[in-house]
Amino acid sequence: MSTRVRRTAVAAVIGTIAVVFAALNAGPALAHGFTSTVYLHATDGDEGLVRTKVELEYDLFVVSAADYQHDDPLFKAGIPAFDAGDTAGQAAALNAHRNSAVGYVTERLSVASGGTPCTPTQVGDFTMGEREGVPYANLLLDWACPERSDAHEVRSTLFPDAEGYVKGTKTIVTYELDARSGSAALDAAHPSFSTAQAWYERFWEFFRLGGEHLLSGIDHILFLLALIAGSRRLREIVLAATSFTLAHSVTFMLAALGLVDVPARVVEPVIALSIAVVAGWHLWRLWRRGDHATDLDTAGGGHFSLDRSGWIRLGVVFCFGLVHGLGFAGALGIDEAWSWTLLWSLLVFNVGIEVVQLTIIAIVFPLLVVLHRRSAKTGLWTTGAISAGVSVMGLVWFVQRILGF
Repeated sequence: MSTRVRRTAVAAVIGTIAVVFAALNAGPALAHGFTSTVYLHATDGDEGLVRTKVELEYDLFVVSAADYQHDDPLFKAGIPAFDAGDTAGQAAALNAHRNSAVGYVTERLSVASGGTPCTPTQVGDFTMGEREGVPYANLLLDWACPERSDAHEVRSTLFPDAEGYVKGTKTIVTYELDARSGSAALDAAHPSFSTAQAWYERFWEFFRLGGEHLLSGIDHILFLLALIAGSRRLREIVLAATSFTLAHSVTFMLAALGLVDVPARVVEPVIALSIAVVAGWHLWRLWRRGDHATDLDTAGGGHFSLDRSGWIRLGVVFCFGLVHGLGFAGALGIDEAWSWTLLWSLLVFNVGIEVVQLTIIAIVFPLLVVLHRRSAKTGLWTTGAISAGVSVMGLVWFVQRILGF
């Protein structure tokens, strides 16, 4: 075996180990690490006011507000209610400490009109809701704007990385304001938007969000690595990627539009299991067929030159792709009524996912092909090492998510 081949194989194995260790450090029970999403819906209110409904992940909200406002009684009342699943107690804790809770939000969330800040006032009490099986606190705010304008700017820096509790918080905004409707995605790099923004600016936000979601979702990346490592021919990875894309696009759109609703406690373990199964498929072929693991059962057999094993694998990938689509949809959590603007935003989000997915395939698969052609045995060992690492990670996640760790 040449020195160059050895170095390539070692690099591939080290890279896989690094990915697995990164996954372990990313948080065992969560699909995409310790992240959070804030949901905000803005509408025209009465007498020229702007009304916003803000939804915040309850336990994170309590911890962040209590820490920032030095309100230890809020923490002592809110967290036990969270641990006990006491919805009434959760709302009561926030309402008893509304100054701290509302103050935390209004210092990090703002609405402006004509460049002039609007003044917020809480409407009613805090109430409780749920997103993806997670308790969320609901806060209504009316914003009085001294300057009348045909456009408003919304800015959110809620749950910043500097607090140390989460990383990469996003605020998903839907609005029916200033005779316009649409959606926007805010994060630390892009914390604000205007209702007067151009259509391409709004769509770019969702394209970027889709790409970032795939990159930050280590479980989806590992699933792709399992697909790539187990593909014997270029046609197989192309068909597998196409099958996965078609499947997750269908359920992503249905779930994001509120037509399908599957609890996260079901989706997340199945996603983890899909990683282990697809990676384990290649390990099983290596164990059964050794150096002939990449051979077709019938040369050039069937449509698309796939053998029976290839077709079965394609069906498995499609079924698991349906579940991954539900996971992608959970990143948005939009429950806005149907509109063409929303549909285009969702499509662009999906395109962002696909571009990153194809980029990963275009980088990794050719490297494995070159390695296999230089040394078939080294190529098999490398794909086996990748599949083993990915399979173990998938099984670990599956057990942790089933047990609720």
